[in-house]
Amino acid sequence: MQGEICLRVFLKNSLNIRMKQKKCEAGAINILQIVILKDALVKNPDTMERTARRCQELLAPFHAMLQEAQVRRVTFKLALMQTFRDGVEDYPMPAIFTFRSRNEFEEDSLFRHIEPGHAYHLDLTRLSKNFRVKSLYSMHMTTGHVHLYEATPKPSAVAKDRKASKAPRIFVRALSFVSEFTSTCFESILVDALNALDICEKNGAASGSGADNHLFINLVSDSDKVVFDPSIIEQTLDFILKRHGERVTRLGLAEVETRVVCCLSEDSPPISIRMVSSNPTGFVHVLNTYVEGMDDTGTKSVFRLIGDTKASLAGSGDSSWEGMEVNAPYPLTRPFDAQRKAAARASDTLYCYDLPALFEAAVESQWNNAAAGAGGDVTSSRPLMVMYTTELVVQKKAGVGGGNSWTMQDYLNGDLELAQMTRKAGANDVGMVAWLMVLKTVEYPEGRQLVVISNDITFKAGSFGTREDVVFKLASEYSRELRIPRLFVAANSGARIGTADGVKKVYKVAFKDPSKPENGFEYLYVEKEDFERLRNKDIIAEPVVLNGADGQAEEVYRMKDIIGSEPDLGVENLKGSGLIAGETSAAYKDIFTMTIVLGRTVGIGAYLVRLGQRTIQKTTASPIILTGYQALNKLMGCEVYSTNDQLGGPGIMYSNGISHLVASDHLRAITSAIEWLSYVPSIRGGLLPITGLGGVDVIDRTIDFVPTQGVPYDPRHLVAGREDDRGAWQSGFFDKGSFTEYLAGWAKSVIIGRARLGGIPMGVIITENRTAEAIKPADPADVTASEAVIQEAGGVWFPNSAFKTAQAINDFRVEDLPLIVFANWRGFSGGQRDMFDEVLKYGSQIVDAFVAYEQPVFVFIPPFAEIRGGAWVVLDASINASVMEMYAASGTARGGVLEANGAASVKYRAKDLLITMHRLDEKLKSLDLDLQNAEEGAKEEVQAAITKREHALLPVYEQIAVQFCELHDTPGRMKAVGVIERDVEWEHSRTFFFWRLRRKLAEFDLRKKMQQAGEVGRGVKSLTAIEASALIKQWFSETPGFSPELWDDDKVVLTWMAENHENLQQKVVDLTKECVVQEVFQMMTAGGNTAKIGIGGLVEGVSRAYAAMNTDDRANLKDMMKQIFD
Repeated sequence: MQGEICLRVFLKNSLNIRMKQKKCEAGAINILQIVILKDALVKNPDTMERTARRCQELLAPFHAMLQEAQVRRVTFKLALMQTFRDGVEDYPMPAIFTFRSRNEFEEDSLFRHIEPGHAYHLDLTRLSKNFRVKSLYSMHMTTGHVHLYEATPKPSAVAKDRKASKAPRIFVRALSFVSEFTSTCFESILVDALNALDICEKNGAASGSGADNHLFINLVSDSDKVVFDPSIIEQTLDFILKRHGERVTRLGLAEVETRVVCCLSEDSPPISIRMVSSNPTGFVHVLNTYVEGMDDTGTKSVFRLIGDTKASLAGSGDSSWEGMEVNAPYPLTRPFDAQRKAAARASDTLYCYDLPALFEAAVESQWNNAAAGAGGDVTSSRPLMVMYTTELVVQKKAGVGGGNSWTMQDYLNGDLELAQMTRKAGANDVGMVAWLMVLKTVEYPEGRQLVVISNDITFKAGSFGTREDVVFKLASEYSRELRIPRLFVAANSGARIGTADGVKKVYKVAFKDPSKPENGFEYLYVEKEDFERLRNKDIIAEPVVLNGADGQAEEVYRMKDIIGSEPDLGVENLKGSGLIAGETSAAYKDIFTMTIVLGRTVGIGAYLVRLGQRTIQKTTASPIILTGYQALNKLMGCEVYSTNDQLGGPGIMYSNGISHLVASDHLRAITSAIEWLSYVPSIRGGLLPITGLGGVDVIDRTIDFVPTQGVPYDPRHLVAGREDDRGAWQSGFFDKGSFTEYLAGWAKSVIIGRARLGGIPMGVIITENRTAEAIKPADPADVTASEAVIQEAGGVWFPNSAFKTAQAINDFRVEDLPLIVFANWRGFSGGQRDMFDEVLKYGSQIVDAFVAYEQPVFVFIPPFAEIRGGAWVVLDASINASVMEMYAASGTARGGVLEANGAASVKYRAKDLLITMHRLDEKLKSLDLDLQNAEEGAKEEVQAAITKREHALLPVYEQIAVQFCELHDTPGRMKAVGVIERDVEWEHSRTFFFWRLRRKLAEFDLRKKMQQAGEVGRGVKSLTAIEASALIKQWFSETPGFSPELWDDDKVVLTWMAENHENLQQKVVDLTKECVVQEVFQMMTAGGNTAKIGIGGLVEGVSRAYAAMNTDDRANLKDMMKQIFD
């Protein structure tokens, strides 16, 4: 009590002094701080509330004097009682209560326990407009201060944003004073803030109920000139936040906002940088960097997105703060939250503008995995930026009028073009979005391009209208023009369906009996006034006379056709669907195409999946269907299906070969796509993406895994290796860890995949030697149906596995991959069911696929494997001798028309066995002699002895016959008759095929240039691939030191190509020149009109070229022509 009296006296005296000051025109400027050191308080909520009220009561009598003395803030600082923590004395920071003149000197509880000089650094005013804020507690550490507030949305704010969550959330405000900006100081205050939130009992995320929490960190330096590049700050913060990303997500932090004031150079003024990190996808944190600057009018301070930063260049951020006022209150829901929730609600998918962040994360993951396996070699080449993105936007060409809006008709008129631009997320006015991405992957650290097209499922449910079709078409054509991969991210509802709303609001019904509408109607009509407004553009109608209910006749217009002025109502959308279906089919033949199904895809969306062939499907809520289950149930009149997954989920589409891969979530699906692209050249027809083997494998090594004869085994072990029963690694044919299987759920008697041999990507086809199961599910629509489990024997092509083989070969061809087939087929299944299921058709497609192949193809018969009959026919190298070669494992591989047992039963019958017995068995020879010399009565006894002996020897000679037939099928005979190139020791086959592949790739590249040389002269026949190889062999043989005998030595040929590279290039130039010479010669000596027209065209062409030449080129041409005519 005595202390309060003293305080009142102090207030009165000090205020009397200040009241004599001259008034400040700007308003109150003085600050009064009152520090009370005695009577330390106990820090608990009740005590704090009582103390705040008592301080306010103490100031109440002095309001007028405070205003007269121009006091704008009064701060009370009261000591807190000493405490003990773990036996150690703890001296807490004082309790602080702030009272402001603008609040009539009531406590500003938002700033309780905050040092007044620090308060403005916490940006607390942005909380109070939309939330009721309650201070929870504060923590003061050596790294800075952390303050936690519980914020409950105000009713007035909820009324403006009715979809917003009304649940309280936690705002964490952290302030750190640093002498210099370092990653350590940021991480320290971040960890302190996370610790504070972690122990907060009010945090809803801790209980699993979810939260919308927010963390603000302000790093304040006492230096006036802190020079930093914002992109460096961004990269540092991004790295730290990703390291703590899992914890940030678990604590329910929707955003982490960081403020830094720095200078771009020594001479530039300080600027305020805001970096906002969020995790909108739930998989990866993205960081947007803004600068606090003035708007275009120069009247307001707003956030401006900084260009050339990681998020802006990669297109991975949503730029949602762009243009927002710096002091704008925090909203209840963040920008694009509605779209994200709509996408998740519609099909458990993502908002399309969040996809670039997943691509960036997938590439970063690839680099991380490569570094973990290969170490420093990969880390040293890793770029700071792994992705650059620009949006591909459809716009009218320059000079085309009619405003900025466009339609399908503009496309048909040729008035549209695709433009690259960087714009904010959500700026699209069409439900299809496309990007051009440059990914700096492990295989292409300098960057590879790809076009990504995605449905926007938040725009009219992701349906395909004509404008969506145009975006898809132009973006796909653009990828074909650049010959780069095209990826389609599918989440849609099929072709758009609409009705003419303008007609719907005014049409009327001519009932048969107006008094009894339940009796039916005759037609639909509109009245004359409406007809005049709707005619031609909305409806086509004819006049009729309608007798009204009052008996009076009235002229109305009976509707014959409803056209509708609204766009995209019906069949025009199907025309657009046909447009993009044809485009996708063409794109599959020209470039690498892939579809990533992240949500339901319906109708035309499903067809685009199949037409693009390669498909990755998310395992949940991503069915590929033609018609929804509700429509089918209605059609059948009963509830047959309960989900769309029964029609097109992974259980169906992965098992029937539509989906090549399945992924458990969105990020894994994108990551699988990036891994798939790692095998594919950056452009169609480009060089293969060859990777190093440092720390992963070596080229010249033996293969440890060897199958055991007669024992079934997993054929994947041949190519990928395995761990034996003791945990020791047994290496396989390909580089360790490089084999990835595709289409594993379908046609399991064949295995297909992609792998690397010495870093060179290859397509792989392997025979399954074990019995596989094919399961055909029962259709719920057929009550008599039941699930069928079909056993498929190993080493046999069935209709599905033959189709799978042909499809894989076609896929590998478009991916420009060399191919190796590990063949172990006894033939095709020719039973009635399989013949009916078109095994002959699909087997023939294997031949078609090989004929079209352009890269090297090796068909290799591995140890204890065989190729028989029709299987050999579709694998023989003569199908496409320009690219195919056959090999067999030394000693144990077999090949022939029939298996040895079958051949023996046909070609070594019983009579042949008997002849062989009597030729080889000494006892039978003796008995034959005895039979010849025996008396008539003794012959029966000798014959009986012969028969007995024959029966005893028959089992052995049957085995001899089989062995004899089998010796016709050995690699030695295959080589002797020229059906294989050579036999290869399995143990050393990896090394052999690596060098063979390298040699073939170099040879193919050279002969391709030679073939292209002939294309300049259309009258000259181009070299075939075989003729080109023969000419290369001739050049090789004519080179001193090389002979035809060395042509089969792959290392020698590669050395020759390397040493004679310039000479070979000159030979190609000479060959090109000779083709031109032959073309001109044939044209000028053809006689008749052909020669006249040709010579005239030649002279005209030379004349035009001469006019376009510079002075030196003209002089050279004159000299060459002069030499001809002189």
